[in-house]
Amino acid sequence: MSLTLAGPANCHHFNRRLIPIFMNAPEVPNRKKKARSASKNGGHKAIPSGPIPRYVIIADRLRQRVESGIWHAGETLPSLHSLASEFGVARPTARQAVQLLVKEGLLSSQRGQGTFVSATATPIKTTPLETSLYELAQTYRVLVPRILEIDEVPRALPSAMGQPPQYIYMRRLHSLDGRPYCVISLYIAEHIFKLAPGKFRSEPVIPLMVANKSLDIAQARQTLSIGTADAETATLLGIPVGAPVANVIRTFTSSDGSVLYYAEVAYRGDGIRLEIDLKS
Repeated sequence: MSLTLAGPANCHHFNRRLIPIFMNAPEVPNRKKKARSASKNGGHKAIPSGPIPRYVIIADRLRQRVESGIWHAGETLPSLHSLASEFGVARPTARQAVQLLVKEGLLSSQRGQGTFVSATATPIKTTPLETSLYELAQTYRVLVPRILEIDEVPRALPSAMGQPPQYIYMRRLHSLDGRPYCVISLYIAEHIFKLAPGKFRSEPVIPLMVANKSLDIAQARQTLSIGTADAETATLLGIPVGAPVANVIRTFTSSDGSVLYYAEVAYRGDGIRLEIDLKS
């Protein structure tokens, strides 16, 4: 599936949106309250045997309840008996899942009082990822980049080997409110990078390019596909290996067809929702 970005001049005319679905955490009441068990809403069927241990699957589902705001900081988890019944497993399996999240710091356990959602466990702040070039730039303004790798010796684009090397390469981790948001490998034309090398090293690239009115960005295009996180991506984004990720390939070209910017981006799969207005 391909999504074509609108230019800045007509940024309000588009009908497709990629939106992170992380929800803001509601205000946590002063008193501790019992976290709701999904069994009240029908629960889950017994988890079948497979290559992934059952306790890992349960831990992933419990983690999603915290990250989506279903369970709030300070809430008490259902008992091991309740969790084991809900997921159709033995209590030791439910205990393994809870202990895994305790080790991650998402949950905290207190002898004689139970297990609680940690005070620091809050859902990621909602930030829309638009398909208008202008709105996309606005989204990236609030992100904090961290350089993972940079090569200022010009190289060719991955899909254009054999062509003259004329791009600066950077691999970065973008965070929002101190939490991983996406991993990006990008190539920016050397002549553009030289306009403000210090800023391009330390700030999000797209807002800098859009703000420079002298740049001839005639077309911006991105392609979205769904994949799974490899070990490196999972570690950087703080998600399990094999978890779904949304892969985006993004290209900006000039009026003469020259590539100004090329990027491969991996977003958390549980943080992206695609909305499409269907034509009648």
